[in-house]
Amino acid sequence: MKNHFGNAFFGVKDFLGFFNGVQKAIHSVDGVAGTYTGDNLFTFHKNLSFLDDLEFVEAHSRHAVTEVEKSTIWRAAVVLWGFRHGLKLEGDFIECACYRGTTARIICDVVKFEKFLDRKYYLYDLFDHNPGLAHHAMPAHSKTLFREVRQRFSDCTNVMVNQGEVPAVLKKNSPSKIAFLHLDLNNKEAELAALEILFPRIVPGAIIVLDDYGWLGYREQRLAEEPWFAERGCSVLELPTGQGLVIR
Repeated sequence: MKNHFGNAFFGVKDFLGFFNGVQKAIHSVDGVAGTYTGDNLFTFHKNLSFLDDLEFVEAHSRHAVTEVEKSTIWRAAVVLWGFRHGLKLEGDFIECACYRGTTARIICDVVKFEKFLDRKYYLYDLFDHNPGLAHHAMPAHSKTLFREVRQRFSDCTNVMVNQGEVPAVLKKNSPSKIAFLHLDLNNKEAELAALEILFPRIVPGAIIVLDDYGWLGYREQRLAEEPWFAERGCSVLELPTGQGLVIR
């Protein structure tokens, strides 16, 4: 039985006290097997079946280098699940916003996406932080990040890395049929604008993963997106990872 111990937690004001509490809790349960910590999750006696996927675990180990990336492996597993499902459907794949491209790179490695020459994976991001825009700065944002992410996928000619602000960049270059959509824009207006453009193109049965849906810090997105999807006959499942899951 496997475990995963991550150290990245958000909104903690006393890290030492918090981690001491987690350690005490771990040693208080009947057996450590099936324990997951990180990404504001502490759970135990779970199968954690995504850790049995050796190709996924190895790809994640290769590409997840920051503590946040290492701690969010469960989120990456959810995205991979939705992407694999999309391979059975018509259409292409989208991630807004891809940031450093870590999750997308893991997925490409696991499914060997470079062999799917008739399918494309569209990645979108600003890659740089402009104080005048609504999005908040991330550590890797820079003038060179766009070039670095493009280089990261230089072996995958069917991965299309696009720089620009959503929704404008989607109007310039996006697929007509979508088999999987991953939204991680950290912004209510941007996500709703993306959905207005992309949702009609998502094929029946495709998965939509909303990265921010279950997080209190992005509560405005949930309050706006829940009725938006309901009006279109869809419901959103909030996952323990903080993600929202929609089946088109």
